[in-house]
Amino acid sequence: MDYVKKKRKTSTIKQQRNNPIPPNFPLFLSLSPSLSYLFILIYFCCSVQIVRRRRRSLELIENMAIDEGGLARRLWFKFRDDSVFSLYTPFFVGLASATLHSETTFRHFISQDLHFLKAFVLAYELAEDCADDEDDKNGLRDLRKRAVGRLQMHDTFVREWGFEFPNEDISKDIATTKYTDFLLATASGKIEGERSVLDKIATPFEKTKVAAYTLAALAPCMRLYAFISTEIQGIINPDQDSTHIYKSWIENYSSQVFEEIALQNEDMLDKLSVSLTGEELEIIEKLYHQAMKLQVDFIAAQPISDQQSVVPLSRVHDFSKRHLTILCDFDLACTAFDSAAILAEIAIITAPKADMDGSDQTQLARMPSADLRSTWDVLSTQYTEQFEQCVESIVASERVEEFDYERLCSALEQLAEFERKANERVVQSGVLKGLNAEDIKRAGQSLILQDGCRSFFQKIVKNKNLKTDVHVLSYCWCNDLIVSAFSSGDLNVLNVHSNELVYQESVTTGEIVKKMESPMEKLQVFNDVLIDRRGEGNKHLTVYIGGSVGDLLCLLEADIGIVVGSSSSLRRLGDHFGVSFVPLFSGLVKRQKELADQDCASNWWKPLSGVLYTVSSWAEIQAFILGSSKLVLRKISMATFWQERQREEDVI
Repeated sequence: MDYVKKKRKTSTIKQQRNNPIPPNFPLFLSLSPSLSYLFILIYFCCSVQIVRRRRRSLELIENMAIDEGGLARRLWFKFRDDSVFSLYTPFFVGLASATLHSETTFRHFISQDLHFLKAFVLAYELAEDCADDEDDKNGLRDLRKRAVGRLQMHDTFVREWGFEFPNEDISKDIATTKYTDFLLATASGKIEGERSVLDKIATPFEKTKVAAYTLAALAPCMRLYAFISTEIQGIINPDQDSTHIYKSWIENYSSQVFEEIALQNEDMLDKLSVSLTGEELEIIEKLYHQAMKLQVDFIAAQPISDQQSVVPLSRVHDFSKRHLTILCDFDLACTAFDSAAILAEIAIITAPKADMDGSDQTQLARMPSADLRSTWDVLSTQYTEQFEQCVESIVASERVEEFDYERLCSALEQLAEFERKANERVVQSGVLKGLNAEDIKRAGQSLILQDGCRSFFQKIVKNKNLKTDVHVLSYCWCNDLIVSAFSSGDLNVLNVHSNELVYQESVTTGEIVKKMESPMEKLQVFNDVLIDRRGEGNKHLTVYIGGSVGDLLCLLEADIGIVVGSSSSLRRLGDHFGVSFVPLFSGLVKRQKELADQDCASNWWKPLSGVLYTVSSWAEIQAFILGSSKLVLRKISMATFWQERQREEDVI
């Protein structure tokens, strides 16, 4: 049983926010076993209100610890997931792969820079008027001069990038208008949902807050483009991509010069915000997030003319004729903590209560909590040591040069036997005896899922344009725990496949109904799901999301296998048998190139390719499969696009 997967180290505060256990968690374990176990149980069984307070505390700690960064850096990290939706748009996947139609799509995109830069110049000027300190005025004046310089050099830059604009005036599109109107309204002291800020100002010093608000609306724009261009630059091969048509644009925005501009905006935001009140800082956060969303909407709204795209998955395939099946692991893929440890802690903590109030007289006898704790420690240590030994024995064999699925399957048989013996030891130990069904349900309902996981599944099941079913495949001992974890948010439609605990009058007997104990058994469930779909006469596309060794075969058998998390054992075994682990964005860029070369929309995704795609967050998964809600993905000519845009402007 894969019940003590190595807990991912929360070595950074950012990881702690995604995996919200106490930042000094190892210290808890070393101080007092009873305290640590009690803390874990209370944490996972606490009310939603307490969970939210805990998350807020971790966010505050994160804010104080991200490289000693200031407010701007903290806001970027808080809303960084939004930037992923820009990166995974058809526009930037096409740009990174050099497959955009340069004479239409890209030229329209860079033409909007003129309107952005003009708005930036005016916004900096208004912010300078509101600044009280002479140093602040000088800083804002310098930012304005930089924007003026970029505006004056815009035509030169465009020609250096290899493009020309027509002589007539360049129209501003709807998405550009929404951002520039928002920016200039903010710089004028007009905040949505607030009275005019300038009406409340009693002293010149208070005008500084308007300057701070303006920088909050500017800073994410600079940082977003620096981030996107740097990500693209990181996957370009200098030798193979020396003739990349958008190389100059990418180098311009990933340059040290542009990074300095982004940092200068962020430093100015930090400086102007230092004396603001808590309420005013909340307005800063709101403005920053709104600016980020408007920038994401602008990028998503870029028209892709007459060309195929590999993203988002839900819109480039015809799901009126094809069924999308998403399968996912549970422990440490969906959750922030291993479920088996939670079940063990419930048993340990509740044991003394049952002994004291006499309610255990009608139930099966239970060992004292101290003995349960000791037994669990032995089981955990034994599992970890033997699991590592098993992995070491597998990778000690000769490493294969090319992907070898058959040898991988044979090797995993060793793990299968190990997992079965481990589960049997758990049953014989009695550590799972005496758990109350209601305690399990409450623990599941309060279980913290990875950031973005719940919202992704909610959007999937509510999407009426997709023929989608979702299956959770897990080694977890308790089906009820998983069902409870997904019971909120309209996710009771998920299909759960896992082991089950045996109950006697709503109390567990310690026995496990073993349905899934090995990678092969998990693969059998995976295949059974697909057989059912084929029996309905459906063509299907399968996506498997997992992060443990037990998921390896399912990941490879799926059309698209996505690895979430950082299991070193999974990577070692995969590498040993020729499996390639490719960052998802990089893989999509490569596929976009292949699609452009083929000039057809064949089934690009195939199982057993030996390639798995890695992600660092559920936001990447959602961006790939669903994309941005503002995404414009229509194969239209630019003439048609401009006609439609003009009609929208007439309506406005």
